[in-house]
Amino acid sequence: MAVLLFAFLAFSCENEEKKTEETAQKKVEYDMYKPSEMANFMNAMYIYNQQIRDQIIAGEIPKSMPLDLMTLHSAEMSDGKGRTPVWDSFVNVFIESQKTIADTLSNVELKQRYNDAITNCLNCHKTECVGPIPKIKKLLIQ
Repeated sequence: MAVLLFAFLAFSCENEEKKTEETAQKKVEYDMYKPSEMANFMNAMYIYNQQIRDQIIAGEIPKSMPLDLMTLHSAEMSDGKGRTPVWDSFVNVFIESQKTIADTLSNVELKQRYNDAITNCLNCHKTECVGPIPKIKKLLIQ
């Protein structure tokens, strides 16, 4: 009887060790999110507009546009997304409104020009990519 008990324990311990080894050998691999060129550019635009907002609130006048807005026409889109005629019409209006922020000869108040550019972001995102709308709204100057 003692021999049977010993044999049973020996086999059950070996099975536990094998299960533990098998579990340890299985590696879980995760797919890490890689933002597209367009997503990276949009994030850069957000940071730039945040800086412009802070300058305007501080009473400073933005002098230049450090980003190449034409990248909007060529940057690789996120998976499953593509340029549509609606997107193309919004992007051209946005580029022009963004350029007017640094236009020192404009008769339109700087805060209004800035808010118009941000409103253009919002209008496009209402039709093309709604996710960042709450974040973009924070850029508006009240």
